[in-house]
Amino acid sequence: MDSYRIGFIGGGNMARSLVGGLIAGGIDATRISVAEPDASKRDELSTRFGITTSQDNGTVASDVEVLVLAVKPQVMRQVVTGLAATLHEPAPLLISIAAGVRAASMLRWLGQPLALVRAMPNTPALVRSGATALYASPEVSEEQRSRAESIMRAVGQTLWIDDEGLMDAVTALSGSGPAYFFLFMEALEQAAKELGLPPEAARLLTLETAQGAARMALSSDEGPALLRKRVTSPGGTTEAALGAFAEGGFETLVTRAVRAACERSAELAVRLDRDDG
Repeated sequence: MDSYRIGFIGGGNMARSLVGGLIAGGIDATRISVAEPDASKRDELSTRFGITTSQDNGTVASDVEVLVLAVKPQVMRQVVTGLAATLHEPAPLLISIAAGVRAASMLRWLGQPLALVRAMPNTPALVRSGATALYASPEVSEEQRSRAESIMRAVGQTLWIDDEGLMDAVTALSGSGPAYFFLFMEALEQAAKELGLPPEAARLLTLETAQGAARMALSSDEGPALLRKRVTSPGGTTEAALGAFAEGGFETLVTRAVRAACERSAELAVRLDRDDG
């Protein structure tokens, strides 16, 4: 990674994770700055990482080559319009990690066609096991794409999406997805306790089984369907459980759930795009 300066607007959990990942990856802390209104968060960031912090967004935005917008979607318009006068040529690459805020909306609020990348990370980024989809506006150069990808790789895997419209599907799958797995693990743990396992054993076996299955899938060239078949013996216990899932309409329910999340993501994007905020 070359020696460009990186600024963050917002010092919440995702920003802290990115800052920690970047520094762990070898980025000099003196190249990172964060604008955060909460004094206690600023103190924590500067003490923990040795980075520069400020309560003023413009101070950070005016002195970086990459600016990560790490604020809640509901305040993005206010933040972006407040930065518009500061982001003059040469303007930094903007990376937004706010879910549901369209690139066209942000560029309209800015009043100029700047280089903008939308990133959709998920919460496992907090433990550097995230999955982030990236979309670049036409103004983004190849060098800027590389920079954006390098920054988001500090907290996990990345991939590029050419059609911004697919970001709603990304949000429904990987953005909301950790909650689906948490729900399934919660249900497995509860079922195990009802079968008589002590709570500690039910929890440990649930979590280790989930982790082991994910690692097997990641390390295999075979898809989940084939892996499932390989561990399903005819007439065995796994087949009995999978039969019960099928009778309950498990696959149909999953499809409905992910579609509902996708539709809600699109609805929220429209709401955030309204001129009245």
